[in-house]
Amino acid sequence: MFSRFSSSALFSLALALLGAGSASAQSLSGVEFVSDSLTLDGTLRSVLDANPAVTSLDELANAAGGRLAQTRTGFLPQITGTASYTRIDPVVQLPFGGETLRLAPNNNYDAHITAQYLLLDFGKNDATVKLAESQVQTARDNVNVTKRDLAFNAAQVYYNILFMRESIRVQDAQIASLRAHRNEMEKRVQGGVSTRFDVTTTDVRITQAQSTKIDLQNQLRNQQVQLSRLLHKPSQADIPVKGQLTFKPQAVNVESEVAKAVENRPEIKLARDAETTATLQQRLVERSNLPSLGIGAQVGAKNGYLPNLDQIRPNTVGVVQLSVPIYDGNKNKNQRVEALANARSAVARTQDTQEQIRADVRQAANNMEFSQARYTNAEQQIAQATDALTRARARYRYDVGTNLDVLDAETQLAQARLARAQAIYNYTLGQYQLKRATGEQIW
Repeated sequence: MFSRFSSSALFSLALALLGAGSASAQSLSGVEFVSDSLTLDGTLRSVLDANPAVTSLDELANAAGGRLAQTRTGFLPQITGTASYTRIDPVVQLPFGGETLRLAPNNNYDAHITAQYLLLDFGKNDATVKLAESQVQTARDNVNVTKRDLAFNAAQVYYNILFMRESIRVQDAQIASLRAHRNEMEKRVQGGVSTRFDVTTTDVRITQAQSTKIDLQNQLRNQQVQLSRLLHKPSQADIPVKGQLTFKPQAVNVESEVAKAVENRPEIKLARDAETTATLQQRLVERSNLPSLGIGAQVGAKNGYLPNLDQIRPNTVGVVQLSVPIYDGNKNKNQRVEALANARSAVARTQDTQEQIRADVRQAANNMEFSQARYTNAEQQIAQATDALTRARARYRYDVGTNLDVLDAETQLAQARLARAQAIYNYTLGQYQLKRATGEQIW
C-alpha cells in the first residue's frame, strides 16, 4: 500500500497554488537560458505598449481634451464670412413720370462679414468648461486604472510562470532521487537482499512523479499562452521570461498603507472625479436657465439701394441681443432634481470606494503576513523532511526500514519544497496586491 502523500496529492497542491485565474504557460525546454528573454520590468512595459485597450483609452482622453478645447471657444468671438447671389424674376415695377421704376434688382449680390460675441451669460460657459475639464481628468484616471490592472495581470502571469518552473524543478529533483534509489535497489536485488516488489513500487512512484511533471508542463505552457495574449502576439509565439522566485520580506504598517491608498488609489480618484463632475453638472443646470447678453456686428457690400439698384454699396449692421428664458415646461426644474440626485449618488459611491480600499489593503497585508509564516514553516518542513529521508535511506540500507519509508520521505520532501515555493509565490503576489491596493505604480 502506498503512503497518503501521493504524487497526485502533490499535483493538487501545485494547482491550488495558482489560485483562480492562474493556469497557463510554455514548455520547460530552453526557457531559462534564452538571451532575449523578458525580465519582470520588460514584461510589464511590453504588455502596456502592446495592449490596444490602453491605446483606446488614451485616444478617449485625447477626445475629451478636444471637447474641452471646444468649450473654451465660447469665450472667444465668432466671425463668419458670407457671400450670396440671388436672381429674382419678376421684380415689382411701377410707372413713374413716363418711366418704369424697379423696386428691386433682378440680380442681387451680397457679401459681408459677421462678428458675434457673448458679453454675459451668468457663468454658463464657465461651468461648461469646468465640466469638460473634469471629464478630461476622469478619462486620464481611467487610463491609469487600466494600466494598473494590466500591469498587475502581467506580473501575476510572470510569477505564475516562475512558480510553475519551480514546481517542475521540484518534480525533477524528486524523479532524480527516486531513480537513484531504484538503481540502489537493483543492486540489492541482484545481491539477493531485496525483492523485485520494492523495485516495482519505486517504478510506480517514478511514473506518478513523471505524470505530475507532465501536468505541470501543461500548466506552464498554458501560462505562456496567457502571456502571449497580454502581449498580443500569436499564441504559438515563444516568449520566455527569466528570473526565479525569491523571498524578500518587507515590513508593513497597515494604517500608513491605508492612508496612502485613500490618497493615491486610482479608484478613489475616479470616485472623486465623479463627485466633481456631478457637482459641476448641477452648477451648469442651475445656470442654464439664466439670461444671456450678446453683441454682433456685420460689415459688407450689396446692391439693391435706390436710386441705382444695380450699384454695389458698402453697408454695416450692429445688434445687441438679450435672451431671457421665460417658460420651458419645467424642464430646468426637473434637470435640477436629476443633477442633485446624481451628486448625492457620487458622494455615496466615494464613501463605499474608501471602505473597499481599506479592506483591500488589510487583505493584502494579511496575505503577506500569513505567507511569511507559511514560508518559515515550509523551511522547517524541508529541514525535517531532509533529515527524515536521510534516516529512512540509512535504515533501509541496513535492513531495519522499509522501501515504503524511503518513498514516503521522498514525497514529503518534495511536498515541503513545493510548499516553500507556494509561500514565496503567495508572498510575492501579496506584495503586488498591496501595491495595487495602495495605488503605487507597478510598472
